[in-house]
Amino acid sequence: MAYRILIADDEKDIRSVLRLYMEDAGFEVVEAADGQEALDAIAAQRIDLCLLDIMMPVLDGYHVLKRIRETSDLPVIVISAKGQDPEKILGLNLGADDYMVKPFNPLEAVARVNATLRRAQGAVAQVRKAEVLRCRDLELDIEACTLTCAGVPVELTPVELRIMTLLMEHPGRVFTKQQLYEVGWEEDYIGAENSVMVCLSKLRSKLAEDPQAYIKTIRGIGYRLEK
Repeated sequence: MAYRILIADDEKDIRSVLRLYMEDAGFEVVEAADGQEALDAIAAQRIDLCLLDIMMPVLDGYHVLKRIRETSDLPVIVISAKGQDPEKILGLNLGADDYMVKPFNPLEAVARVNATLRRAQGAVAQVRKAEVLRCRDLELDIEACTLTCAGVPVELTPVELRIMTLLMEHPGRVFTKQQLYEVGWEEDYIGAENSVMVCLSKLRSKLAEDPQAYIKTIRGIGYRLEK
């Protein structure tokens, strides 16, 4: 499954050039012409990395980055004409993984995207090496594929186990229905919203009587495991 890159920039020419090079490198590409479109795209589908311009209408890149970091560790590379050190420092302090100053070589952008994705995947791999994931009174043994809640074993289907592993690797992070489906069912999401909702409902009932006790619904976005 190809990585999906969001290019958020109000300049159509820049989006077109980046799309050309990113697709040539094997990435899927989604475009956004303003900050709100970028947030809507992130909420609606799986995005693996965002190339984010700063000077955009509706919501600027700094506000978009703040909103992303409230719920997600999505890799973000800022692309901006603002090349002064204070601007770079602000972007990095707000949570950007990298900062590129316009104009730049599109091949450099591809290289930085690849490098950032490698770092992100490396971080996930380190988490997966842990024998047991813990969150509150939940314990998930990755090697044994077993989950306990307050010491009581919880029987999970393979789909539920993959979803719980994802949620417990990133407690507090919001995942869309599409992201949960593609991890749980290990196939592309084609409008299988009901399948995700039914699966989450069954999973919640196995954990607690209160459906929001562990896995909380974030209206209009998705679900997260409460820390």
